[in-house]
Amino acid sequence: MIDQFPFYLALIIAILLIIMLANKIKVAYPVLLVMAGLLISIVPGLPVLHIDPELIFIIFLPPLLYDAAFAISWKELWRWRRIISSFAFIVVFLTATSVAIAANFFIPGISLALGFLLGGIVSPPDAVSASAILKFVKVPRRMSSILEGESLLNDASSLIIFRFALIAVATGQFFFLQATLTFVWMVIGGVGVGLLVAWLFMKAHRYLPTDENMDIVLTLVAPYVMYIAAEEVHSSGVLAVVSGGLFQSVKRHDFLRSSSRLRGGNVWQSLVFVLNGLVFMLIGLDLSEITGGLAQEGVSVTAAIGYGLLVTGVLILVRIFAAYGAVLTTVIVGRFATVADRNPGLKAPTLLGWTGMRGVVSLAAALSIPIHLTDGVPFPHRNLILFITFIVITATLVVQGLTLPWLIKKIELPDYKDYIPDHDAEILLKRGLAQKALGHLTSQYGDQATQHNSLRYMVNKWESKTNGNDADLDMPEEQRAIYLDVIKQQREWLLTKNSDDGHIDEEVIRKYLQQLDIEEEKLRFM
Repeated sequence: MIDQFPFYLALIIAILLIIMLANKIKVAYPVLLVMAGLLISIVPGLPVLHIDPELIFIIFLPPLLYDAAFAISWKELWRWRRIISSFAFIVVFLTATSVAIAANFFIPGISLALGFLLGGIVSPPDAVSASAILKFVKVPRRMSSILEGESLLNDASSLIIFRFALIAVATGQFFFLQATLTFVWMVIGGVGVGLLVAWLFMKAHRYLPTDENMDIVLTLVAPYVMYIAAEEVHSSGVLAVVSGGLFQSVKRHDFLRSSSRLRGGNVWQSLVFVLNGLVFMLIGLDLSEITGGLAQEGVSVTAAIGYGLLVTGVLILVRIFAAYGAVLTTVIVGRFATVADRNPGLKAPTLLGWTGMRGVVSLAAALSIPIHLTDGVPFPHRNLILFITFIVITATLVVQGLTLPWLIKKIELPDYKDYIPDHDAEILLKRGLAQKALGHLTSQYGDQATQHNSLRYMVNKWESKTNGNDADLDMPEEQRAIYLDVIKQQREWLLTKNSDDGHIDEEVIRKYLQQLDIEEEKLRFM
């Protein structure tokens, strides 16, 4: 390991350079990282990397899921809950079933149980790839929210299918009642453990004498504790991290001070940046180990590539059909119940159906297949399943990843007008914050507001902002407590506005919440 340390350092530098290139040419960086990993893997003399699945499940997956859960809007997640839940659970199950039937019919030696195992592995789309592509093109907020929400939940559902199929292959039996009870416990237990651990960490932040560094360390530890605790009681670690992350995201202003939120955000951005880069590079670097195992099964590389492309085609077709099926279902249900959009059109499902790139979870699940069964017999077709998974990941990343920006521009998605324009929302929030500050200052500190120059400046400042103007503010030390109280009232107003007003995008509100954090930090160092 020590001898290979310079290689890993060089790998990180290479990842940075590749991502710079991806940003320059406006290509999603997961695509270039996988292709670069493929090229590096064939260079003679370089160390052969063996990817331990536990490394991805334990080291990589919890922080990536936690960060995604922390970043997503609960308001958006709830608003589009029907389409998100249908894609995260129903579509994943239909995809796994379709792959199982196709693999059983077309791939020699693949039983139905092995087909479901493969289906569980390749059914969840990867969120990182889609979000990396969407940042180069403008899409309606609802589309990014649906994709982000789906990605938070589909990993859990696919891994549950994978576990059941793994048991069926190992034992040769499948008990429906036992599987149903296990599924219920994995869902309820995972969510329960995640919420419990998140609540305990929230109390630790609130009542222990922590500083900013300790707060950041606790946020880094939290997702690992959620994941491990849930897995120890045989529930879903993925759902535990997602539910715990969502809970803490909604409550972040209750237990994290402004300095911890600001500094922690920077730490998490850097950490997730490195982890994502390493994961996609490792996918490409693992080619040599995967292809080496095919010879042991007597399967040619050409045939294995064909099987992989067959499975890829099934995945793409099922997702496209599911997207259009969701539109039809929405139109029918909209006649009898209230839905977010009764007439979603056909352009949105076209885009949703093409955003099915696979990634880290699929690779980790495939690698976690045991080498031997409990009786010592080699696991059937393990290497072939690994290779097919690798082909699916590579094909979807390259084909869909490179064509998705073109498709978005081609179909010209309409403006659904889910929210008022950002510019109008910002004007509304600026004036609302100024009015809240002015009202609180004059009602609670009326005498001081007329006696102290600094507070008079504050009154003038917010009066100007209510009229659309701005003013400078010079705040002496003795008035900071009053200003901090005003900022607290503004923050509470923003949070209430976010929960009560469905016409303002939460991203805009978060921008102003961050500005209040920065303003509060400035006061501490004046």
